[in-house]
Amino acid sequence: MIIPFLDLKSPYLELQAELDDAYRRVMESGWYILGKEVEAFEAEFAEYCQVKHCIGVGNGLEALHLILRAMDIGPGDEVIVPSNTYIATWLAVSYTGATPVPVEPDVITYNLNPVLIEVAITKNTKAILPVHLYGQTADMDPINAIAARYGLKVVEDVAQSHGARYKGRRAGSLGDAAGFSFYPGKNMGAFGDGGAITTNDDQLAKKIRVLRNYGSQIKYHNEIKGYNSRLDELQAAFLRVKLTKLDEWNERRKQIAASYLDGLKSNEHLVLPHVPEWADPVWHLFVLRCKNRDVLQRQLNEAGIGTMIHYPIPPHLQPAYSELGFSEGTFPISENIHVEVLSLPMGPSMSKAQAEFVIKTMNRILIP
Repeated sequence: MIIPFLDLKSPYLELQAELDDAYRRVMESGWYILGKEVEAFEAEFAEYCQVKHCIGVGNGLEALHLILRAMDIGPGDEVIVPSNTYIATWLAVSYTGATPVPVEPDVITYNLNPVLIEVAITKNTKAILPVHLYGQTADMDPINAIAARYGLKVVEDVAQSHGARYKGRRAGSLGDAAGFSFYPGKNMGAFGDGGAITTNDDQLAKKIRVLRNYGSQIKYHNEIKGYNSRLDELQAAFLRVKLTKLDEWNERRKQIAASYLDGLKSNEHLVLPHVPEWADPVWHLFVLRCKNRDVLQRQLNEAGIGTMIHYPIPPHLQPAYSELGFSEGTFPISENIHVEVLSLPMGPSMSKAQAEFVIKTMNRILIP
């Protein structure tokens, strides 16, 4: 049995008729930028996320950047970010001219540890940017409480957690604003790049709408120096179709995750994901830890099972951030996570038989 890490074709085949209809609808309309499809998707996704506003943008990185820019965060400012995340979270801060200030994760959930945030706050801190990593939300109540005490903004990075809940509330509604990515591999992926911003702040939403469109509300009248970051009509139409299936697809992911958790619980070589009682994750990734991760990955590959490492190098050790002066050992929790994590196959089209094959193969592997 060959099991790819990610199957992007099967979801298209499942929704082929609806997606093809959406394609024809847009192509026949003759309108491809900021039209009725984007407006409809923004309204539908805002309702889904339990917020007042959704603004479609070019991708997830630009979503975070535009939020921070609209909050007037810039040179001389600092934004607290997780040390354990994909580099896009940090890049969004850097694009404004501000400085990312990393804070270590909770070693059990891998998300930003609220207990460690306050010691990182300075007079220059303007915001906290928690990431809902792997499909599970960060512990937002204590993060929001700290932000309120210090007068800071809270920006959620929801690139990996479409539909996840925290104490019953949707990811994307838990801070001042949130950035989503619709990269094809996400729980609700486009057929290309795409992103969105959600917020309940009327003025922030208005400013972001201007920023995403060259700083303009009226064509050729530019109020501010803006950007070109617009979710296009075709991707919006596709996303509208996928939004109708998101909860169902997330439930399928939960079933696969439940099989993994049960089938691998006795494997002494593995540290399995932990789900706090307040969390309702959507399992964008199923990430476990293994001391001999590279041996495990090689043997799974030989057995026909695709895996990925999310992520092999933490942001603070990337050459792109060498100017910050972080050396190996600066953030040991993140560094230990990055040398041990391995992501198993996961997706809405994965079968029970495939999950069982992964489990049986892993439990047969002899790890030195």
